[in-house]
Amino acid sequence: MLILGLDPGTATTGYGLVREVEGELAVVEYGAITTPAQLAPAERLRQIYQELSAIIARHAPAAVAVEKLFFSRNVRTAMAVGQARGVALLAAANAGLPVYEYTPSEVKQAITGYGGARKAQVQQMVQLLLELEEVPRPDDVADAIAVAVCHLYSARLMDLLARQE
Repeated sequence: MLILGLDPGTATTGYGLVREVEGELAVVEYGAITTPAQLAPAERLRQIYQELSAIIARHAPAAVAVEKLFFSRNVRTAMAVGQARGVALLAAANAGLPVYEYTPSEVKQAITGYGGARKAQVQQMVQLLLELEEVPRPDDVADAIAVAVCHLYSARLMDLLARQE
């Protein structure tokens, strides 16, 4: 199963495609969609949408996993992240893909075993789990990969529970 993990943001949207085959995880592609600050907000969102749509078309993932928006003290940042999330959800919906959302603490729990883990711990575990030479940069990319892995673990658990019924 191939999952597209996303960590949306207006300036930087991290993405990571992670495949699970017979219990083994492998990263297929990862990177960041960056938009120039001088672009109008609508143009930045259009660029994110177009690039995400191209990634989805190129790889045909089974699903998209997105980090849930958490409340921020900075309203302007929260609004920008919310807009980028909306564009990401639209790109997934237009491709007919199911979308799964996870809170930062759910992702941390799945990756490190502790929901209060520090960002650096999550990044190091992403590197170890996927046998990468280094921690993916920028941080948004490692976070996106972590969200994809979180979904794969969650899907595996749901499958096991369904078999018990």
